Amino acid sequence: MIPFNKASITELEERYALDALRNGKTSGDGSYTFKVYEQFRERFGIERMLLTTSGTAALEMASILIDLQPGDEVIVPSFTFSSTVNAFLLRGAKPVFCDVRPDTLNMDESLVEGLITDRTRAVYAIDYAGVPAEMDAIDAVAAERGLFVIEDAAQAVGSTYKGRPAGTLSEFGCYSFHETKNYVMGEGGAIVLNEGRFLERAEIIREKGTNRRQVLRGWTDKYTWHDLGSSFLPSDVLAAVLHAQMERYDEIMGKRMAVWQAYERELAPLEAGGRLRRLVVPGHVEHNAHMYNVVLPDEDTRTRLVEGLKERGVMAYICYVPLHSAPMGRRLGNDPRDCPVTEDLGSRTLRLPLHADMTAADVDRVLSGVFDILS
Repeated sequence: MIPFNKASITELEERYALDALRNGKTSGDGSYTFKVYEQFRERFGIERMLLTTSGTAALEMASILIDLQPGDEVIVPSFTFSSTVNAFLLRGAKPVFCDVRPDTLNMDESLVEGLITDRTRAVYAIDYAGVPAEMDAIDAVAAERGLFVIEDAAQAVGSTYKGRPAGTLSEFGCYSFHETKNYVMGEGGAIVLNEGRFLERAEIIREKGTNRRQVLRGWTDKYTWHDLGSSFLPSDVLAAVLHAQMERYDEIMGKRMAVWQAYERELAPLEAGGRLRRLVVPGHVEHNAHMYNVVLPDEDTRTRLVEGLKERGVMAYICYVPLHSAPMGRRLGNDPRDCPVTEDLGSRTLRLPLHADMTAADVDRVLSGVFDILS
């Protein structure tokens, strides 16, 4: 079976993880954690970043940092993973679902202003498939109305928007290094603090609400409970794996991009024949080849393609069931008619296998299956 995704692990990741186990510092904030920070500083210019136990944890930290309260409203796309919404539901805030653009499946920035009420506190924007949302327009509306913007860049490490790295496009950026992402640490993530005023409190929240980081720096002789928080920092063993992944950054990116470009090139005739539609990457975006999606004519065709590929030893994935019409979304009072574009495209979109260890033969096998089934 060709899996839809697979982490690329080599002897380098094994060597660094073993070194972290042997150097006597397996808990959080060891030497490999700070090596990762230096890699992100050198490659992306990110000065304030904290590794977390997951991308979900990074989103939860952002929700605490902006002091969301019960009854607050947050505008968010429905076509995302549950973590994006759970992060603020845990603070008592309510999701207000925004429909998506049919070309990118990102939040439709033109709809955001019409969803703002006197209870709106924030916008959580998703960089779907590693393609950043239209953040300039979203940021402008939010700034005019005094709202926070959290960029959920879980899928977008390495992507850029108008030359700026994904994750740096609003007050907060949240990355994921889950094993399904381009660069992995097993389970892990990071919060990027693009405004310095949030750093000290973020460090406290990440350390169970204590000022432990200040003690480690020698700024004070004891640490105490200062704020809300949780255990949001990951083991340095996991950071060692990510350090190796970032050393292999160009290799991994190049291999993934080769697969993405092969799909994009070879599937063009099927699009011309009306058998499927490819998503759009705007000209001002450089994506990271996180995933490759096709939109089928209807849900039955998607089901037929999934089943046919599986029979050929190829695993394809349906992405998301829209949150607004999922069981939890319905319990929160949402209706499938709230986001018609999301509802339609969510039922017809399929994610093809894409990972750095795919061979040319793997790609040909996927493409042959798609052509055979749809033709």
